[in-house]
Amino acid sequence: MRILAALLAVSASLHVTIWPSGHDGKKTTWSLGCSPAGGTLPHRTTACRRLSRLVRPFAPVPRDVACTDIYGGPELARVTGRFRGGRVDASFNRRNGCEIERWNTLSFLLGTPGSR
Repeated sequence: MRILAALLAVSASLHVTIWPSGHDGKKTTWSLGCSPAGGTLPHRTTACRRLSRLVRPFAPVPRDVACTDIYGGPELARVTGRFRGGRVDASFNRRNGCEIERWNTLSFLLGTPGSR
């Protein structure tokens, strides 16, 4: 049981800013700390558990990847802080299929478009 708990534990100290209507609109901010779970994000323990299962949740879309030309909305987000001992400074948008997938993977942290 301790081994499973150690695998699920993840160190994180994150600050999340979301602009549901783009940079010109209102923004929402919250924080998330893991090990132990804390911050202002609702459902912190669940968010930490879900983050622990992801290998590189804040990695950008590789430059050599072809993405579908589909627009998912004006939402923008930025996540800064530390994750697994490394620095995080990641930007998110919904401007193409790859970015939409990236956002959806972290929807527990960034929110679901239209829910704010």
